[in-house]
Formats: sequence, C-alpha cells, structure tokens
Amino acid sequence: MDSTSAKPSQTLFAPVRTKRAFEEVCNEIKRLIFRGVLKPGDKLPSEIDLATQFSVSRQTVREALRLLEITGFISMQKGGTGGPLIVDTILNTIGNSYLDAFQMKKITIDELTTARVEIEKMILKAVFRDSQDIDVQCLEENVAQAKSLVERKTDAFRENIHFHLLLAMASKNYVFVIVMESILTVVADIRSRLGFDLDVSVEAVRDHEKIVEAIKGKDHQGALSILERHLVENGKLLREFLKRYEGEEESSSSRVGVFPLRVV
Repeated sequence: MDSTSAKPSQTLFAPVRTKRAFEEVCNEIKRLIFRGVLKPGDKLPSEIDLATQFSVSRQTVREALRLLEITGFISMQKGGTGGPLIVDTILNTIGNSYLDAFQMKKITIDELTTARVEIEKMILKAVFRDSQDIDVQCLEENVAQAKSLVERKTDAFRENIHFHLLLAMASKNYVFVIVMESILTVVADIRSRLGFDLDVSVEAVRDHEKIVEAIKGKDHQGALSILERHLVENGKLLREFLKRYEGEEESSSSRVGVFPLRVV
C-alpha cells in the first residue's frame, strides 16, 4: 500500500452491523491482507478512522486489533507515530503454539521425531522433483558456511537448523515451509539449551553435505537414507537431553515444573 492509501480520507472498509462486530472488523482486515491490498509494513488507519469507516465504536476496533495482534497479523507500535502495523508473525504464532503444546506434555520427543522424519521425507521427494539450481546452490552455501564455523571450532547450530528450512523452501511447497518452521521452532528451542557441542555440529554438517551431494547426484534413495538416519539420531540426542534435564529437576528443590520452552 503506498503512502496515500493510509490517509484517513480514503475509505478501505464498509460499515458492519452485527452483535459481534469486532469479529467482522477483524475478518475484513484479514481479507485485505490475504488479497495483498494490505502488506507487511503497511500502517492501518487510526482507531478513530477505523471506527468511522466501519461505523462501529472505538472499543469494537480495539477488540478487533487485539485479536489481530494475538493471531500475528499486526503489531501495535508505540510512540507518536505508532499504531497498528501489518506484520508477518503468523509463523511465530504457530511455532509458539507448538511450544505451548510441548510444554503441556501433549507432544513428546518421539512424536516430534516421527512426524519430522515423515514430513522431511515428503519434502525431499518434492525437492528431487521441483527444486531448481538456485535452491541447491543455497543449500551448498549453507553447508559451506556451517563447515567454516566448525573448522574454527565455532558452533554452527543456527546454520544447521536453517539447512532444514532451506530444504523445505526448495520443495516449492509453501505448506511444507510453514510446517517445518513450526517444527523447527521446537527443535531449535531445545537444541539451543544443549549448549555448544562441537561433535554434534560436525556430525550435522557432515550429514548435510552428504545430503546435498546426493541431491546433486540425483541419488534419491541415498539422500533419503542419510536424512532419516540424521533425524533419528537428532531425536535421540534431544530425548537424552530432556531425560537428563528432568532428572536434574527432580533432584533440585529450587526448581520445579516442566521444561521451560520459549522462542528466542
């Protein structure tokens, strides 16, 4: 949306008249986001202007904006030039839902690993079918960067996590990207608490390099075998860490509760 589209004089919205008007206001704003009329970075009109355009009270607008913020469509900016800003935090919201479910013990490490293996196997199939040279190049650059870090005895945790997101992006299926980013939110959160382990990073980089070579060599079965082994071993690592952590929790009188997961 250009600078003129945010002016109060331009009417984007039609009046709504229902008992739950804030939901209609919320849905109408989301509709314009989905259509691309409103894009990340665009600033919505003020509460007063929105209330006027929708013919509702400012309280109704506040409720709608609060719902949009909770669900990751907008961010409320502070200051004199602040206000509701269109943002793209929906994936963070989904990822936090995964973390909440995990923290409430509704998702186990074994369930997470099983789902991840099956999903990434489907992703890999799509990569062999639909990826382009630029996608393979991005994977190679990621591996090269991670390899350079471990050679300097530096943790390549972020690069190794990002490899799997790049793999999903190479599938050309955005649903895979959304699902993988959500799963990786949990994996990254737990893995980040393991601390720096050079051997783990080295092994991950080695596996990623082999997967890329298999993709380049059109060796689907080889890539599949390496990927599955890699993910299963990663799941074992996370499970052993949680067992150790929970054991420490039980033996400590000063710390109680579940594993403190959060997005960082």
